[in-house]
Amino acid sequence: MNKRTLTGVVALGAAAALALTGCSSNGNGGSDAGGDADKTITLGFLPSWTDGLSTAYLLENQLEQLGYEVKMEELTEAAVLYTGLASGDIDIYPSAWSEKTHTKYMEKYGDDIEDLGAYYDNAVLTLAVPDYVDIDSIEDLKGNASRFDGKIIGIEPSAGLTEQTQTVVMPEYGLDSEYELVTSSTATMLATLKDKIDRKEDVVVTLWRPFWANDAFPVKDLKDPKQAMGEPEALHFLATKGFSEKYPDAAELIEGIELDDAEYGALEDLVVNEYGKGKEPEAITEWLGKFPDAFSTELTK
Repeated sequence: MNKRTLTGVVALGAAAALALTGCSSNGNGGSDAGGDADKTITLGFLPSWTDGLSTAYLLENQLEQLGYEVKMEELTEAAVLYTGLASGDIDIYPSAWSEKTHTKYMEKYGDDIEDLGAYYDNAVLTLAVPDYVDIDSIEDLKGNASRFDGKIIGIEPSAGLTEQTQTVVMPEYGLDSEYELVTSSTATMLATLKDKIDRKEDVVVTLWRPFWANDAFPVKDLKDPKQAMGEPEALHFLATKGFSEKYPDAAELIEGIELDDAEYGALEDLVVNEYGKGKEPEAITEWLGKFPDAFSTELTK
C-alpha cells in the first residue's frame, strides 16, 4: 500500500457515550441521534476490548475532520454490537475479528454488513500463564488442573475467544473434563490475573494479541501445537450495509488505514495506558504526531 502523509488540523471534542436504546435508525444505515442525520456516524465498540476502543477514538478524530458528528456507543457484548450493526443502529464497528473469531456473527448478520477493509493483519488468540509458571504448552495443562483450581479464567460469554476456547481448544486437548472455563468480563479476567501474579500463584487465562495486557503483565503464551486457537487473522472495519454509498468520503478514509505492529502498539498504549479514560482524544493527538503516515488517503479540510 502506497501511503501518503496525513495532513489537516487536528480538531478534537470529547465523545459522550450513548445507550443503544437511545439510537433510532433512519432506515438507511445511519443514526438520527440529533443534528443532521446525513452527517452523523455512530461508532459501536466494547471499551474492555481495547483494540476497538483505540481505533474508535482514532476514527472519531478523523471523521470529525471530514465534518461528521460522531456518536460513541459503548456496549458490553459482541452479540449486541453485531445486531446493532446489522440493523443500522450502529454505523461502524471499528475492530472486528470477522475472519475467524466472530464467524458465527458474520454467518448470521453478514448480509447486512459491509466490510471496509482490514487495518491490522496479525491478530491471534491465546491461552497464557504468568512467566513463572513451569508449563509452556496447552497440552501440558492436562493432568495439572489442581494447580489452577480446575479453572481457565475467560472473558465475556459472547466473545469469539470464549467459544473457541470452550468448543475447540478444551476438547482438542482433553481439558473439558478437568477444567471449567470461567466467564464474566475482560476487566474481571485482568483483575484475577493481577491478583494471582501479585500472590505468585498459578493461573491460566484467555488472552489475545494485539492487547496491551501482554506487555503490562509478566505473562507468556502457551504453545498450541494442535493449532486449536486457529491461525492469525486480520482486524477489520465493519459498517452497516450501504455505508460506503451514503458516506463515500468516510469510507475512502477508513479503507486507507493500515497499521503495523509499531503503529498499533503505540496507539493502544497511548489510549489505554499513557492517557487513560477521559483523555482518549489527547492520546490520539499525540499518536497522529508520531505516525502521520498511517493512512493511504490524504485528508484535507
